Amino acid sequence: MYSHPKALVLLGPPGSGKGTQASRLSAALEIPAISTGEILRRECQSGSELAKELDRTLRSGQLVSDELMARVVESRLTKGDCKDGCILDGFPRTAEQAGFLDKLLSRLRMPSPVVFDFEVSAAEVIERLRRRRQCPTCGRIYTAENPAATATMLCRNDHAVLIPRADDQPSAIRERLRAHERNATGLVRYYRNRDYHRIAAALSPDQVTAQLYGLLGLSSIAPRTAERVGLWALAAG
Repeated sequence: MYSHPKALVLLGPPGSGKGTQASRLSAALEIPAISTGEILRRECQSGSELAKELDRTLRSGQLVSDELMARVVESRLTKGDCKDGCILDGFPRTAEQAGFLDKLLSRLRMPSPVVFDFEVSAAEVIERLRRRRQCPTCGRIYTAENPAATATMLCRNDHAVLIPRADDQPSAIRERLRAHERNATGLVRYYRNRDYHRIAAALSPDQVTAQLYGLLGLSSIAPRTAERVGLWALAAG
């Protein structure tokens, strides 16, 4: 059993289910799930010069620079809600970022992270991202069972029409997968002799949660629905 404070790092390609599991672990452990991708996408909506640069980078599928990501993560982890730990989804993405994170956690008097590496095939990732939709207002993620359907898909929170994410376009997906592969070997080498665990992420969300709970010493899966899974589709008009 792990004790507080704790830091969890979720590694894996885009579409491997890290966001769903981060939400579930956040509820079970009562520590915040931090998606650096969501932080960057919110910055893109601000209209600043930095936002324009970030938007071009994200749309192309390229990775944001280590320097900028370090500033974003440090700002977030120093907030009060992270004092008992946090779950990082989308950071680190390079060995250099992993080194920065170790130094940051040490300064914050937090232990080295427990690392979960979500393993799933490229074909499965492409299929998952083809069906992914996002609320443009609150950012909530959904899965469209039938992307070709003509029904208007609405967010449960605010009834906004769901849209594909800009970085889920086929060309961007391919570039993101290439970027992940370029950095994955270095990250695994950095973490493999530490508290590092491979996760079979192609299984159902509940089966993946069961793996994580078992490794963390949690007794059972909480009877709740993952916040980032599902779809509410209403007919247009």
